[in-house]
Amino acid sequence: MASSKEYLDFVLEQLSGLEDITYKAMMGEYILYYCGKIVGGIYDDRFLVKDVKAARELMPDAELELPYEGAKEMLLVDNVENREFLEELLESMYPELPAPKKKK
Repeated sequence: MASSKEYLDFVLEQLSGLEDITYKAMMGEYILYYCGKIVGGIYDDRFLVKDVKAARELMPDAELELPYEGAKEMLLVDNVENREFLEELLESMYPELPAPKKKK
């Protein structure tokens, strides 16, 4: 099942307090970037983020879910209605995220 543009728009609105949030459509789903680094994405109308220490500390009870078959498990964000939490989550994750790969 592909994600809806409406759910993407909702999540982007929730993240509108942060600068440099971008996304890329990918096979019916959406990859989310914060300041050029991949933080997670929208998969089957679920907001999933990379499984990094900062995210686990802020969401100790978060479930690990597969964004799609064959992918690494990611953490399900179930508190998408809370803008302040989402901003804190992405800001705390940023230092732990890998730098973007250089294009050849």
